[in-house]
Amino acid sequence: MPVLSAVEAADVAIIDYGMGNLLSVSQAFEHVAPEKKIVVTSDPAVISAAARVVFPGVGAMPDCMRELNRRELLEAVKQAAVSKPFLGICLGMQALFAHSEEGDCAGLGLLPGNVRLFRAPAMKDENGQKLKVPHIGWNRVHQAAKHPLWAGIEDGARFYFVHSYYTDPADQDVVVGLTHYPFPFACAVARDNLFAVQFHPEKSQAAGLALLANFVTWDGSR
Repeated sequence: MPVLSAVEAADVAIIDYGMGNLLSVSQAFEHVAPEKKIVVTSDPAVISAAARVVFPGVGAMPDCMRELNRRELLEAVKQAAVSKPFLGICLGMQALFAHSEEGDCAGLGLLPGNVRLFRAPAMKDENGQKLKVPHIGWNRVHQAAKHPLWAGIEDGARFYFVHSYYTDPADQDVVVGLTHYPFPFACAVARDNLFAVQFHPEKSQAAGLALLANFVTWDGSR
């Protein structure tokens, strides 16, 4: 994973705040866009200079917000999310919202709404069988709205999920993808230049790689 100085503009900057499967994400981007300059960085200047920014993550929301603050990345993330093509992945999607039940933690507040825990009483399938939390595995994603990042991806394509919390947007107009476990919830949201997903495209084989390839060429418009 190359590291650039602030004077070198990356095509895609992947934010390193100490949480996330950075190697898998960077390798997936290098696979779909071998001609592009892909960097993993914790340097706010590199993030600000990059053409596109990816905000990945696994783990807990309180740890995420603490590390963003400790590494002085909060403003760089917020600015990127409103100024250039921006992709949030898993925890990187959840952190965009106002608040999370995980640790009763404030998020970045870029999108109105909450991040909620899958609660045990509701976690039953159509036969009444208990569903596991965390939600781990492949689920179909139903495209709730057209978007350039869905180009070439079949509606209902399967993507890979690993999470115990899900987003509950206050503005349903931002929802562009839904999945069911066991109820429908937003697994993809978009607003202007921002697109974020609960699933892991870097682990989702052909459909996930197609989404990443679309992001590399996306100009940030709907």
